[in-house]
Amino acid sequence: MSTSQHAIPRLQVITDEQIQSRYSHIEIMEMALRGGADAVQFREKRAWATRALIDVVTTMLPIARQYGGMLIVDDRPDVALSAGATAVHLGRNDLDVATARRILGQDALIGGTANSFEEAARAWETDIDYLGVGPIYGTHTKANPAPDMGLATLARICSACPIPVIAIGSITAERIADVIQAGAYGVAIVSAVVASEDVEAATRMCRERLDAALLKSQATPP
Repeated sequence: MSTSQHAIPRLQVITDEQIQSRYSHIEIMEMALRGGADAVQFREKRAWATRALIDVVTTMLPIARQYGGMLIVDDRPDVALSAGATAVHLGRNDLDVATARRILGQDALIGGTANSFEEAARAWETDIDYLGVGPIYGTHTKANPAPDMGLATLARICSACPIPVIAIGSITAERIADVIQAGAYGVAIVSAVVASEDVEAATRMCRERLDAALLKSQATPP
């Protein structure tokens, strides 16, 4: 198992320049962190040169530190290492976890991905720190998305998974309470924040709903 000393972020905002044209990755990150996000995941699916990715991450890191937030690099452990980032999220078709761990070391935070219970069961046996699970309600940010998972499958995964589960997939402020009730440790949000005219305000709303849901879940007897 990992010996990462990082706290698992409960509210991740995933940057996306393709579902909106107002803001850059860097601008999204700063507004999301001001709004209360614990972490921002830098996700760029276009065919950017590796050097360009490294340059963006290098620019983002000090801003993340300024706000006390975490920067997670999507897909690319090599980019994270080159830029000095210590957290990465791996998709199902990305570099295997063992190799990513060798690249980044045991202190790095590594997240994995699962689109079904069976994938989740395989993923939590690897050396990851948290498991991103979804799409819960579908997704509009991927060209060939996996089928909607739904709350019942999320709850089944959360009850069995030995590591924190982060729910993703059309999560809105209004849906946060339901995914937390299903057992999710936290949420990762894209469109509901990034496509908003006011990224900071949208993040703050999600933060408030998440904190309220977590408080309620902790007060509810098993």
